[in-house]
Amino acid sequence: RARRVADKISAATVVTILKRRVTANQIESMQLVGDVKGMHCFLVDDIIDTAGTICKAAALLKEAGGLSVYGIATHGVFSGPAMERLSNSVMEEVWVTDSIPQDDNQARCAKLKVISIAPLLAEAIYRLHEEKSLSKLFRGAEAVREAATDNDDDE
Repeated sequence: RARRVADKISAATVVTILKRRVTANQIESMQLVGDVKGMHCFLVDDIIDTAGTICKAAALLKEAGGLSVYGIATHGVFSGPAMERLSNSVMEEVWVTDSIPQDDNQARCAKLKVISIAPLLAEAIYRLHEEKSLSKLFRGAEAVREAATDNDDDE
């Protein structure tokens, strides 16, 4: 998965973190595969819940020589100690979508940044209503912008 994401964003280098879980939300160990010395690092995940994993991964990247670390996730659940962990973490910023409301969390954590999914949902609803292709919405940000300005019924 990491290589596919890297290819989509034209990243020259991919580093992975192998983790061994004891139970859900509890990591036994983490191992870095690759070199991050002197690099800006981006941790990409689907969900941040208690933020334990992403904060430990960020610390590992900094210890290995990463210049900066940013967290990116689709869904910010942020349960329990998540906001405190993120605030105290080595990450510069943590980006999530507003698939879950984040107003209260943003007030508690200056590092938290939120991206609206409203334009994507609006375009999907419009395209369904107009019987246009939805596949364009899943080809990256440029394709979403193109689909939003596309007036023909191709595909």
